[in-house]
Amino acid sequence: NLKPKVQWLKELGMDDSQVAKTIVKFPQLMSFSLEENLKPRVEWLKELGMDDSQVAKTITNFPQLMGYSLEENLKPRVQWLKE
Repeated sequence: NLKPKVQWLKELGMDDSQVAKTIVKFPQLMSFSLEENLKPRVEWLKELGMDDSQVAKTITNFPQLMGYSLEENLKPRVQWLKE
């Protein structure tokens, strides 16, 4: 069901146009699990210091980020940048 995912995106601070833009750019986002994929990535972005509005803007501009593996892609790249 898409409704819970759309509602969750809105709870992050996205308006209707941002949700639509995100889905058009990366429709696969709607096939991901909220609990196993989307929420852990958002929590990780928040651990990096982003607030909800920054997370919403990041997902709107680059929704493909939500499809990357935390352990295999995102965390190692951020660690590399920090070094």
